[in-house]
Amino acid sequence: MAPSAMSVSRGSPRHILVDTLGLVLSAAVHAADIQDRDGASRVLDKKTRALFPIIVRIFADAGYRSARAALAAARSSDWIIEIVQRNELHTFVVLPKRWIVERTIAWLNRCRRLDRDWENLNRKALTFLRLASIRLMLRKLCNPA
Repeated sequence: MAPSAMSVSRGSPRHILVDTLGLVLSAAVHAADIQDRDGASRVLDKKTRALFPIIVRIFADAGYRSARAALAAARSSDWIIEIVQRNELHTFVVLPKRWIVERTIAWLNRCRRLDRDWENLNRKALTFLRLASIRLMLRKLCNPA
């Protein structure tokens, strides 16, 4: 499971928690003045832990490296946050587990409402993110091939 920030050009950062298939488990949208490392606690809350008790390890990118993100994971339960880092600069390397989140972000950005930040309220942006993820899950269920 890997939370990741999905930044848009002028709007609010979006954080998602996905499973190994790339389906969205939890999401959070917040104001642009909050850093990614601080926004992780909004995705890794007690409600998420109650919904998904089998999660043990969370893979995240370097934006989530901080004591606050680790504290949010430890506070919610005994989750372990593992940071996936790039080894080489300026070269494309497929990183283990991180490509799952990046693929999900690309799938979600196919929706026009999520391509740019059109919403004035964070709760509306979160609603459209959830609707897009529901659409994605239905497509996967109806067309398994």
